[in-house]
Amino acid sequence: MKKQYPLLLLLLIPFLSISQEIEPKEKPSNKGRIYVFWGWNRGWYTNSDIHFTGNNYDFELTNVKAYDRQSSFGIDPYLNPNRITIPQTNLRIGYFINDKYDISIGVDHMKYVMRNGQTVKINGNIDDGTLFDENYNNEDILLTQAFLIFEHSDGLNYLNAELTRNDDLLKLFKVNWNSDIVQINTLIGFGLGPVMPKSNVTLWNNARNDEFHFAGYGFAGKVGLNVTFFKHIFFRGELKEGFVNLPDVLTSPDHSDKASHHFFFTELNIDIGFTFNPFNKREN
Repeated sequence: MKKQYPLLLLLLIPFLSISQEIEPKEKPSNKGRIYVFWGWNRGWYTNSDIHFTGNNYDFELTNVKAYDRQSSFGIDPYLNPNRITIPQTNLRIGYFINDKYDISIGVDHMKYVMRNGQTVKINGNIDDGTLFDENYNNEDILLTQAFLIFEHSDGLNYLNAELTRNDDLLKLFKVNWNSDIVQINTLIGFGLGPVMPKSNVTLWNNARNDEFHFAGYGFAGKVGLNVTFFKHIFFRGELKEGFVNLPDVLTSPDHSDKASHHFFFTELNIDIGFTFNPFNKREN
């Protein structure tokens, strides 16, 4: 019987060779990969208390409602190069520091619009020679445009750096697939940075302020899904939950006129991007 073992080994060699050939290729490391994407977002905000101060007034509005402002969908402005920044947009560039983690910088161009026509509580005083001059003690006030317009509608611009973990979903479920054709990654990350709104605020007859200004900061966590085709083109969806604190909002050309408020936000992003790895010979 022992003499039959060499013959048996000879018969198995071809099958061993075939099994090695069909072994799926090891996915190349993401380390060194660069990506950039452009996209669009929707935003939802919690109610906030807004405190206004100036030379002749000091008052607070409580539990103020706000919403985002979507541009009507169409080639113009969404794909018009001259008007592409008018909708609520996202821009980001990132770099993989290893196979799973990337660092990135970007701007989430959201919009925050106080809802006019709502009734809120007001506390404080106004003595600015207006129809609204009064000492208020937790009284109701209707937020008309004649009294107040309060918008970060030229951009609630959240400038941020993020750290994101990327996990290969197909590999996680042990699905053999050619990663050169499609790759699906789950995303989980955290970011923070300054907020630079361009606010449109008008208090009664005061001139409005309309300039970019670092008014505070924000931070957010996110989850998402990224699908890459042919190693370079990807589509991404992200859900962010975050917090914004704005203690220094300019409300008129006189920088002594200010407002402050903070709120939580939910942001839903849909993005399209390009990625490449200049250090990977398979892509050169």
